[in-house]
Amino acid sequence: MSRWEELDIENKLIAILLNAEGHPDDHHFGAPFLTAYQIAIAFAQLHSSDVESLGFPVGGEGIGQRNSLAQYLAKELSRRIHTGSISNIEGRFLSNQFLEQISFKFGNEIIVSSLTNTQFPLSMFRLLSA
Repeated sequence: MSRWEELDIENKLIAILLNAEGHPDDHHFGAPFLTAYQIAIAFAQLHSSDVESLGFPVGGEGIGQRNSLAQYLAKELSRRIHTGSISNIEGRFLSNQFLEQISFKFGNEIIVSSLTNTQFPLSMFRLLSA
């Protein structure tokens, strides 16, 4: 059994996406997208023991290592969406075009995306409408 399954990460991420703030439920755009960073921050706030068990920092510029929680979650979501094992979450990219910096608040810490000003777009995910 993988760590993903052992920790029931998929259902925890569904709950995070289900509770995404910032939109009226009946808007024609549907549910909002959350970046992998936003998902990782919410996951870390709600499931700190899982994050400790996985051994990944949340992520961002200057963390001093290649793998982060944001990267792990985005990679696993992308892979599982692609194979069809996840069918109720969709992924998209946010282009870096004209984007100088994007940052996120995690407690008292500001996390700056390590992807802005690179060739790699930011991954975003949302629940599909029922």
